[in-house]
Amino acid sequence: MTATAALAATRPWFPFSLPDGPTRLYCLPHAGGSASMFVPWSRGLDGVAVRPVEPPGRGTRLGQTPYTGMTALVDDLAQAFLAEQPDGPYAVYGHSLGALVAFELVRELRRRGAPLPVHLFVSGCLAPDDPSQDDEPPIGSLSDAQVADTLRRIGGTPEHLLRDRTAMRLVLPPFRADFGVKQSYAFVPQEPLGVPMTAIAATADPRVGAAAMRGWERHTADRFELRTVTGGHFAVLEQAEATQRIIRRALAASPVT
Repeated sequence: MTATAALAATRPWFPFSLPDGPTRLYCLPHAGGSASMFVPWSRGLDGVAVRPVEPPGRGTRLGQTPYTGMTALVDDLAQAFLAEQPDGPYAVYGHSLGALVAFELVRELRRRGAPLPVHLFVSGCLAPDDPSQDDEPPIGSLSDAQVADTLRRIGGTPEHLLRDRTAMRLVLPPFRADFGVKQSYAFVPQEPLGVPMTAIAATADPRVGAAAMRGWERHTADRFELRTVTGGHFAVLEQAEATQRIIRRALAASPVT
C-alpha cells in the first residue's frame, strides 16, 4: 500500500480535520457513541490535537457494518492508527466501552512494536479483569423496548429520542453491535502497560464507582491517578471542562519523548 493509499484508509476512522498540535489525543466513544461528541473538545484543550475515533455503523460511517467482536475491532483500528503514523507524542482516551477498546488498542500497539502513548485515560468502565464485567444481560436477547430501558437507565440519551421510533432505528443497531463487542471481550493477562494512566470516575455513576475504577491501577507499571467528576455515567462529557482540566494536568506531567 502506498503512503497516499494508507492515509486514505485512515480517514474513515479519523473523520474530522481539527486543529493540530504538538500532542495528539485519540478519543474513543462509548457504546453506540460517535466521534462527533469529542469535536467540541478541540476548543478546550490548548496545545492538544483532538483526534476523535469513528467506529463503523454510526456518525460519518452510518451506512457501514459495525463490529460485533473486540479482536477484529482492535486489529483494524491498530492498522489504521499505524497507517496514520503520528510523528509526535500522543495519548489515548476512552469512555465506557471506549475505555476497554483504548486499553486493548495500546496493548496491540505494544505487541506490534509501535511507539506507545505518553498517557492512557479511561473513564466509566470497570477494569478489564474485573469479574463484574460479565454481569450485564446479553443485549441480543432483549427487545427494542428493553434496550431503550437500558439506555434510559445508563443515561446520556434524551428521552425524546428514546420515544422516537425513527430515531431509535438509527441508535439501536450500533448500540447492539457495540454491546456485542463488550460481551465478546475476554481479558487475557499480560504484563502491565509501561504507560502512565489516569482513571476518571463519576461521583454518581450507577454502573461503576470510584472504588471500582481503582482496579485499573493493576494494569499500569507506571504512574496511576484516580480523579473524579461530579455526575452520572456521562459526567465526563457533561462536565467537559472538568474532564479537560484533568487531561491537561496529566499530559503536562507526562513525558513527551
